Amino acid sequence: MPKPSADDAQELARFGYKQELERRTGKFASFAVAFAFVSIATGIFTTYGAVLNSSGPVGIWTWPIATIGQLSVAFLLGALAARIPVTGYHYQWFSRLANPVLGWILGWISFSFLAIVVVAVDYTVASTVFPVLFDFKGTATNCWAVTALIILAQAILIGRSTRATEGVNNTAVSLELIGMTALTVLLFVVAAFRGQTDLSNLTSKGLVPADGFWNFGDLTSAGPWMLGFLLGAFTIVGFESAANLAEETNDPETVVPRAMWQAVAASGGLGFLFIVAVTIAIKDPVALAQSGTPIADVIQATLGNVVSKLLLLLVSIAIFACGLVIMLTGVRLTWAMSRDQRFPGWQVLHKISPSYRTPVAATVFFMVLAQAVLAIFSHDQNVLFTLFGAATLLPAIMYASTTALYIVKRKSLPVSDKFNLGAWEMPLMIIAVVWLVFELLLFRDSSFADAWKYVGVMMAIGAVYLCYLLISRGVHGLGMPDMHSIDAELDELDAG
Repeated sequence: MPKPSADDAQELARFGYKQELERRTGKFASFAVAFAFVSIATGIFTTYGAVLNSSGPVGIWTWPIATIGQLSVAFLLGALAARIPVTGYHYQWFSRLANPVLGWILGWISFSFLAIVVVAVDYTVASTVFPVLFDFKGTATNCWAVTALIILAQAILIGRSTRATEGVNNTAVSLELIGMTALTVLLFVVAAFRGQTDLSNLTSKGLVPADGFWNFGDLTSAGPWMLGFLLGAFTIVGFESAANLAEETNDPETVVPRAMWQAVAASGGLGFLFIVAVTIAIKDPVALAQSGTPIADVIQATLGNVVSKLLLLLVSIAIFACGLVIMLTGVRLTWAMSRDQRFPGWQVLHKISPSYRTPVAATVFFMVLAQAVLAIFSHDQNVLFTLFGAATLLPAIMYASTTALYIVKRKSLPVSDKFNLGAWEMPLMIIAVVWLVFELLLFRDSSFADAWKYVGVMMAIGAVYLCYLLISRGVHGLGMPDMHSIDAELDELDAG
């Protein structure tokens, strides 16, 4: 592992911060953070059944389009991460390139997303994976208990050691890469050898009526084929989490942007091969759409019970790592906003433990919040799955806002000699804008009504605290500590 560079600490000092966190994250660990958040095993296992019901098997062809769209976003966000390598990602980018008030709002949106998605992800393994893996009946009570224990274990790991957290995540990502590749190859080979391959599934609409299938929908509903994009839109998110560990990463201007786009490319390519392999191995798409675990059912029917159990074990590990990285990202964002005295309870939450070199107070806070969200919603499984809608909606808002910010401010940014889009910048911006506008249009569908309510409630809570900050400090009082005007700061960076 490369030693921390003094240049990284000096670069951080230009943004008004001293090196407090342990800087030891390398190239693979940074990639693993981004890949684990995306977690194709988690996303596909969770969402594939919904796509069968909304769009049929043919809906998987939306995945490559979503991959290209998210990849373009990853490149643009990577360009920002290379120029502002500071913990806090969207919050930092907006605070410094737009203004601190907009930065706070994006920070709160990011926090709202992380607070709910960690619960939803961890609840998935307790409610849909463990009961099948260990052969017991999942109830609201035991799913609540298992999820609570998973959240506690993740918090203990993150609070005690970043090194151990990265070690667990690196191992989990390695297993996911190897396991998903092996499963994909086995599905193709065994299904073909047994004559179980049905290529017609790739164009089948399953139980979805053909009439009106390709319509865009109306003001309150999206067409069936459009809803298929949720498979990729839900799964391929969170890749920018690598940027939230910028102050712990060696040479973050180079490592973080590459980790982001490489995680999307790897997830998109491997994920698509996997869902194609699963889809052509389906015997009856209509019957499979009724299953709560369609991926496991196909694996079991094609490869047998032992391999199916191994798949569920792999998915369990991947989901744990996904939840672990989500919590790690939420803790770092909470700490970053608290460091700037802009988060409720910042007086305590900004502290770094001298023993563990981690933000223990912020970790405990985020864990308690996750347990509270779990307690509120745990007795209604439908609500938790609805909140996955919010976990797709909020990143779309974050990405659209930050992409717009990059487009407006790109000409005033200093040229980076470590990550430069060059002639690809304009095509990437066009692709990103088209994709994000299209993606946001999906959420007009009435099925996202509850997701919009969650967003509304969280924004209302944030608005109350923001008003308190504005009243108690004024707009100028929200300026980040030791922060110069962005123009002066960028001039200084450019000259350096």
